[in-house]
Amino acid sequence: MDYLPLHFKLEGDRVLIVGGGDLAFNKATLLTRAGADILFVAPQFSNKVLALGDQHEFRVGNFDSADLQGVCLVVAATSDNQVNSSVAAAARAKGTPVNVVDAPDLCSVIFPAIIDRSPVLISVGTSGASPVLARSIREMMEGYLPEGIARLAQFLKETRPALKKRFSDVQLRRRVVEKFMSSPGHELAQRGDFSAAEAYLHEAPAVTGEVYLVGAGPGDPDLLTLKALQLMQKADVILYDNLVSQAVLGRARRDAQYEFVGKRSGYLSTSQESINALLVRLAMEGKRVLRLKGGDPFIFGRGGEELEELVEAGVPFQVVPGITAASGCAAYAGIPLTHRDYAQSVRFITGHPRNSQVQLPWQEFVSPGQTLVFYMGLAGLADICKNLIAHGMSQDTSVAVISKGTTAEQKMVIGSLDTVSKLVIEAQLASPTLIIVGDVVSAPSQRHEPGLSPPE
Repeated sequence: MDYLPLHFKLEGDRVLIVGGGDLAFNKATLLTRAGADILFVAPQFSNKVLALGDQHEFRVGNFDSADLQGVCLVVAATSDNQVNSSVAAAARAKGTPVNVVDAPDLCSVIFPAIIDRSPVLISVGTSGASPVLARSIREMMEGYLPEGIARLAQFLKETRPALKKRFSDVQLRRRVVEKFMSSPGHELAQRGDFSAAEAYLHEAPAVTGEVYLVGAGPGDPDLLTLKALQLMQKADVILYDNLVSQAVLGRARRDAQYEFVGKRSGYLSTSQESINALLVRLAMEGKRVLRLKGGDPFIFGRGGEELEELVEAGVPFQVVPGITAASGCAAYAGIPLTHRDYAQSVRFITGHPRNSQVQLPWQEFVSPGQTLVFYMGLAGLADICKNLIAHGMSQDTSVAVISKGTTAEQKMVIGSLDTVSKLVIEAQLASPTLIIVGDVVSAPSQRHEPGLSPPE
């Protein structure tokens, strides 16, 4: 995050704008709407700037560091880069936030694109990369906001003191409002019928815990399901492991309690039994618990074991499937898991070594016309290849090893059963990885040469 988005209350505060033309006018219009008292400094002012009113102060002349006295924000809005740089340097030296129009490198604050449905304000920024993009995003969001959103916000603002007095527990109060938002009351408030809407705020909801077993997908946050996103915003506590990417976690509710419960070979891990017990305990305390699991919770995610524990304890739950790693990683790598000319079936296999050995029914895997997908198989890759060859699979069979699939760090090595282990070591692939074995890897649509092949 390059900038921390904050909403400043400027009513009655003094702001310095250096400049007197169109650039200054555009910024001043926005600041005037926010209630700021503006000091303009410039050799001359346009009629538009002067027409902003008597509530502002105008000083004819060049910028002087004394102009910074008593101001809470500085805007450099001239067409002279040297002047703008001098203003920015003086403001920074004094510790005063400064915005330089069209010069993000000189800014300590930037002006976002704004959706103003006061008291609802939504700001959209691109860290100064592209104001046009920020405005385009704002336009897209405008269409999703109902016209009555401002009245709804005003209603919630007016009723908040009474709710705080009646429900001192913040978690309970939050659920009261959430229940209201899913009732007809919020639509009444949007229409301005506050008295009718208030009737839906009287009943306290039952405080019962619940667990959400949610598939986080293979890493790309855009692959999350809508249901997953909805529950990620409702949860009070979020339990996640090392297979859940930071980008995915960034889509979850920010003020939730986060707990890492990772299990990783060779490191201190949280046992599955401890995770099961934690889920039950938190739910019994009335918490809404999100168990966020990489891929799909029911495909090598041990979600079934957690579900059994919840059922036995009588804890309500929801299960939300996710795009499993096999589907997501193969798609992003351009490998069809099935192709009518090469494979008529797919087999998902755990490649995680047990007692340093990968013990599997190898003879079943060498049948023609199938694709094998090994999860968690990086440590056992050499054994996987050795056993497949020993049980009759051609050593020339194509193999793809995908690291951190669907993310910006995705890397892929393509080789054969007798070469891929060496290639993976040379490429220094890191977990999590997925191994795909079969003729689909070398299908003509792939067009990959053996070796390291980064995603486009």
